[in-house]
Amino acid sequence: MHAHAQLLLVLLVDSVSWPFSAGLLARGAAGRLHPVVLLPGFGCSQLDARLTDAFEPASTAPSCGGRALKGTKGWFRLWNNRTALQEDPALVPCYAELLRLVYDPAAGDYRNVPGVQTRVVAFGTTRGFGYGNSAMKNFCMEKLVQALEGVGYREGETLFGAPYDFRYAPAPPGQANREFSRFLSSLTALVEQASDRNGGMPAILVTHSFGGLHANAFLRRSPLAWRRRYVKHFVMVSAGAGGAVPLLRFGGSSPPPTDPLSFANTSRSFAGAFSVLPSPKVFGDAPLVVTRARNYSAHDIPEYLRACGFSGDEVARYATRVLPVTLGFGAPAVPMTCVNGVGVPTAEALVYWDGDFGAAAGPDEVVYGDGDGATNIASLLALDTLIGADPEQGYFKSVLIPNTSHGGAISDGFALDRLVSEVLEANNRAVLGQFVHTAPRSIT
Repeated sequence: MHAHAQLLLVLLVDSVSWPFSAGLLARGAAGRLHPVVLLPGFGCSQLDARLTDAFEPASTAPSCGGRALKGTKGWFRLWNNRTALQEDPALVPCYAELLRLVYDPAAGDYRNVPGVQTRVVAFGTTRGFGYGNSAMKNFCMEKLVQALEGVGYREGETLFGAPYDFRYAPAPPGQANREFSRFLSSLTALVEQASDRNGGMPAILVTHSFGGLHANAFLRRSPLAWRRRYVKHFVMVSAGAGGAVPLLRFGGSSPPPTDPLSFANTSRSFAGAFSVLPSPKVFGDAPLVVTRARNYSAHDIPEYLRACGFSGDEVARYATRVLPVTLGFGAPAVPMTCVNGVGVPTAEALVYWDGDFGAAAGPDEVVYGDGDGATNIASLLALDTLIGADPEQGYFKSVLIPNTSHGGAISDGFALDRLVSEVLEANNRAVLGQFVHTAPRSIT
């Protein structure tokens, strides 16, 4: 009874206060802003590359061996170099080859193609985010950066960016994970630096989509004493607790002619290729892929991957490297706010009557349910149980914004105002052990 009364009280207060403008809230937080560290979504971190003498172009990427790249000295922009690819579309297969990862069985880890070295651009700042691509700027935090600057945040002083190589993903503790481990070390140093530059105040982590999964893994693998000292709050946007059904679609689309990631050999090679597939813990036995012969649930993903043409080794890596991380998703044990859009049709089952999962036309039918267009409502609501209900979590708040898409949560005006208000509220919030859930409500 008491718990329900507390929840109702918070909902009533929240329903009154949350439409207030970010500018009004900013005046209350002026002069005491905690530093913010941003982690963007998948594909939103720019990457540079350089080639060594060990590089040999693949037969599928002959443009890598000609005048364009073979013999290139020094670093050049690999992702997202839309200018080069639009000027010379023949380079697209080459860039796809340079982005590809290979799995080294001896090391038990992923590596670049031999002869290719890569680095993240401008780590520590938001300048390394990929919104130089006009098609991606709304998805890559450009408007969020502008909104935070509008309420007093300043790049390099109170606002920092943690771009990451989105091709890599967390592995279970004890498995080789060189690149992701390097990112965790860099992020640790950045958070400490952000705190030091602001009088020792702990930082607020704000993430979008895939960046939230990285941040959650980072926090869960950091010592609890360190988290309590350096992390004020974790604001995770557009990320669920159990993957998404739309990502079970591995073929059947017409790829953009200038997108290197549209090459199956490239995108399927990434360590994170399976990281956001539906979790058995969240989706259970629900049929996610339907054929005349059989249905596939989240428990059947290994069989489904084999049916889609993935090799035995790839399926084994899903089972031993990805699935344990998926099932281990849980509370970061720092104060946390999850902000997600809902009310957007989201694929919750794919129908391939004849089992032709690579058909150019895609699924024969798609069954839609609620979500943000990319992540299903089941995955979003599972945050309440897998994180909010964990006794180790303490403060947890879930905000669902109606009629808001996966990218719209960080770009649509109404949702963006709400997100900034949550960041400012986190600045002022005392550490309390409570669970808050704000249900979607109509906008008037």
